[in-house]
Amino acid sequence: MEALEILRTYWGYSSFRPLQGEIIDAAVKGRDVLAILPTGGGKSVCFQVPALMKEGLAIVVTPLIALMKDQVQNLRDRGVKALAIHSGMDRRETELALNNAAYGDFKFLYVSPERLSTRLFQAWLPQMDISCIVVDEAHCISQWGYDFRPDYLRIGEMRKSVDAPVIALTATATPAVADDIMERLCFREKLVLKSGFERPNLSYIVRKTADKAGQLLSICRGVQGSGIVYVRSRAKTQEIASLLISNGISASFYHAGLGHETRAERQEQWKRSEVRVMVCTNAFGMGIDKPDVRFVVHADLPDSPEAYFQEAGRAGRDGKPSFAVLLWNGNDLTRLSMLEKLSFPPLEYVEDIYHKVHAFLGVPYDQGEGRQLKFDLAEFCRHFSLERQKVYYAMKYLEREDHWTYSEEVEVKTRVKIAVQRETLYGLDLPDPLDVQLLDIMMRKCEGVFSYPVQIDEEYFAGKIGVSVPHLRMLLYDLAVHHLIVYIPAVRSEMLFLHHSRLRPGNVALSPRRYALLAESYRKRTDAMRGYVTGTGECRQSYLLRYFGQEESAPCGKCDLCRSGAVAPKKPGNRQEELGREIKAFILSGNGDYTLDDIRRHFAPDAATAPKEIMEILRKMIDSGEVAPYRVE
Repeated sequence: MEALEILRTYWGYSSFRPLQGEIIDAAVKGRDVLAILPTGGGKSVCFQVPALMKEGLAIVVTPLIALMKDQVQNLRDRGVKALAIHSGMDRRETELALNNAAYGDFKFLYVSPERLSTRLFQAWLPQMDISCIVVDEAHCISQWGYDFRPDYLRIGEMRKSVDAPVIALTATATPAVADDIMERLCFREKLVLKSGFERPNLSYIVRKTADKAGQLLSICRGVQGSGIVYVRSRAKTQEIASLLISNGISASFYHAGLGHETRAERQEQWKRSEVRVMVCTNAFGMGIDKPDVRFVVHADLPDSPEAYFQEAGRAGRDGKPSFAVLLWNGNDLTRLSMLEKLSFPPLEYVEDIYHKVHAFLGVPYDQGEGRQLKFDLAEFCRHFSLERQKVYYAMKYLEREDHWTYSEEVEVKTRVKIAVQRETLYGLDLPDPLDVQLLDIMMRKCEGVFSYPVQIDEEYFAGKIGVSVPHLRMLLYDLAVHHLIVYIPAVRSEMLFLHHSRLRPGNVALSPRRYALLAESYRKRTDAMRGYVTGTGECRQSYLLRYFGQEESAPCGKCDLCRSGAVAPKKPGNRQEELGREIKAFILSGNGDYTLDDIRRHFAPDAATAPKEIMEILRKMIDSGEVAPYRVE
């Protein structure tokens, strides 16, 4: 099938959004391509359509397990066979998925980056017929990016044994980061397809204030609709949510420390608008496509323009007027300076932490490669009388240098083993019928449950017998008390995955030059955030666009500085070119879906029809393929 036919068949759309067609065309031709599209720009279609056009299996690398599960389910709902392997799965589940990927007629295999280097994945890789390698959140592979993850480097290594093109996608990449991404992914020929990042419907507002709580309440009362409030600490999410609720504003809070069921429930409540405002850390928002978010407030100063631009961009995806507000004061700048110093502790200290961690875990020299160990950071710091924050950043630097992977929140699923013989179960007279149902499902669904503890999906089991998850856990506990099963409850724990055996003193190989370059790169990002909030003469949107390499952009006219008159007026120029850029930006802000009436209302609200000048420019842009055709109502 052709690309448009696939789009209509599986997604029900009649045309592609701007740039999607070019990305798909490059991928189908077997070219390596880096696509830089704004949040909500339709990145998934850019790799799912070409993968469906080609023979074989697409490997999709993404760090977001929740998003991975959602995309797999969405594909299955559309009749497309897709699989996933991630850290929440045991060996048996993983091996079954890999077997299906190699010998089944599946089109997509989603993989979390830490799984790429496992012996199990490496053993199955040669058996797979791979059509393309998709790299989501591609900025994670760049050492100069704001969210570098060493596990992503395995993708470059995978290319040595897999002859398949790469489709890399990200919403945030400076020119330097884009170049680094293509180099790390071993692009055979550099190709960047980049969308404009203007958001005509989004007003960027920066407010310096000593009373953030008062300002936040004012925003929530003054702007109707759904909102997100970003803060830095988990404790603060609950504190601010309580403040909003006590002032009559519907709110909830979200952070990575909450249980999976709680996070999923709160996310759904907010998406359904049962909760109006979500107060959260940056753990919230990735992969959530709620179009009617009217405001995003940052109550703490982010560390980088990349993080800010992505989070603020979750407002107004439906193209309607929305606000991105950043509240700051002198304390934020002080914290940013402190963070710069903490994030890069001396290399001697970093190496000392490397050896102390191995000693604490009882790992001898020349041993430990591939081990996954529980690690309690608080207990480690108490044991050696160390400052927690400094240790944390030393461990993160060692992770960046590929010595280990440190995961702060790993959820280990509930495991069960039936502790009696199958024949014994048939003769038991159990008083609670639910116990009988539960044991029956275990026997039917859990292969090996009589031999060893098997992971179970609590939500699935609870749904099958018609009880809540807490009730299910009570039933499991009761069966364990009566020695019918071995019950190992789910736990959340910090984990350390060792990438190699313990090195001897002096061999940890931490490069002072690389350390200095990384520290400088970090400083430039924090300096850019300082400049964003303290600047007084440049349009807020123009400032952000310039940071991402888009030098030519007109003032937005909507940010706090434009409205105050602080921004210099536009210089005289080609009126048609300026209007063309504005029309294109407006269309892109609505994800390429628009009608002539949308154009008329935005550019000529008092006219009965869109002016002739605008229609001529629009027709030229449609004819050239610069924008998609308008939708006829």
